[in-house]
Amino acid sequence: MSEEVYGPERVQRLAALLRALAERIQELERTGRLLDAAPELQKLLGNARSELFHYEVRSTYDTPEVAESRRIVEEAMGGGGGGGDDLSLDDPEDDEPWQRDPQA
Repeated sequence: MSEEVYGPERVQRLAALLRALAERIQELERTGRLLDAAPELQKLLGNARSELFHYEVRSTYDTPEVAESRRIVEEAMGGGGGGGDDLSLDDPEDDEPWQRDPQA
């Protein structure tokens, strides 16, 4: 499960990595060596980019339980089963009686 979900400890490490990158860039700028450190920055940016990618993918990962719940809802909404019942939210039959068009 640890590979599938981005846990709180890893979130803290990512935030620290981004802060360290920002501090390093500021330090290089203060000393006038920002562009001289291009290879170092490429490596740091690559590490940060990779970790940000993992954060984005894993923070939106559906656990098996969430995926099963999503499947059940989609099936109930008519997207995955052969039930034939359409549970559309725009169904006029679902309107309250006082909202129905008397001419319909």
